[in-house]
Amino acid sequence: MSERSELHTRNKHNGQYDFSLLTENYPPLKKFVQLNPYGTQTINFFNPQAVKALNKALLISYYGIRYWDIPKNYLCPPIPGRADYIHYIADLIGSEAVSKDVKVENGEIRKSAYRCLDIGVGANCIYPIIGHVEYGWMFVGSDIDPISIENARKIVTCNPVLAHKIELRLQKDSRKIFEGIIAPDEYFDVTICNPPFHRSKEEAEEGTLRKLSSLKGEIVKKAKLNFGGNANELWCEGGELRFLLNMIVESRKYRKNCGWFTSLVSKEKNLDKLYAKLKAVEVSEYKVIRMHQGTKSSRILVWKF
Repeated sequence: MSERSELHTRNKHNGQYDFSLLTENYPPLKKFVQLNPYGTQTINFFNPQAVKALNKALLISYYGIRYWDIPKNYLCPPIPGRADYIHYIADLIGSEAVSKDVKVENGEIRKSAYRCLDIGVGANCIYPIIGHVEYGWMFVGSDIDPISIENARKIVTCNPVLAHKIELRLQKDSRKIFEGIIAPDEYFDVTICNPPFHRSKEEAEEGTLRKLSSLKGEIVKKAKLNFGGNANELWCEGGELRFLLNMIVESRKYRKNCGWFTSLVSKEKNLDKLYAKLKAVEVSEYKVIRMHQGTKSSRILVWKF
């Protein structure tokens, strides 16, 4: 899990983690660092405390974030994969912005005026952190959970690099996605989303057990989430498919408010139904962006009107 050679070319986390740098910048990580059977430094990715310490070290070392914390049992995101989503979205919105105020510096697309809406920002606020530090984007992050919003707000206010660049909004109606968040005269260049994957708590737990059993090579009967995650972060009624079908339908109402709509799609089998819905609401363009992170492959569905 320390090799991530297939990440986006601009992703700072390609290759192996530099644990000497990470522990120098965040000494509490040191107690979690160990040697694997190949003699390479790593951490136990099944240990939630170790994963959280690694995240703090990465955010300090590569993004200049001095304060970052999440409430107990909330989602602790794998930062390299989250950064990949942001970099691919930068390619998407940067490639067509020739007529806008765009700067390309060392192969990186920079346009500080870009505005991004993160649906389900979470307590960790990770996408706005990476998107703003890497590209100077302005963010609005929405969530149905007041605790997530308050924690994300604390992260923003405690880091001068983020202050006044990221706005947090509470979604008061869990059945809505854009409604109640996007103002009538507001415009976003892009929306991003990492939707709840599962249809129920039981399905989420079963999925975790299968993943842990596969990683360990033995049957795991009790799940301890190494990346955490509470109910609204991991599952919703109807799961990922219903959530994204609803998002596509609702996006039509906000077609003049947003350039690109995008979302991660965890299950390949859901794509055909999503394509059919996109055609039904008469989008002008849609496609899937493929991402590869080691042995894991994932995809971003993007569409516009």
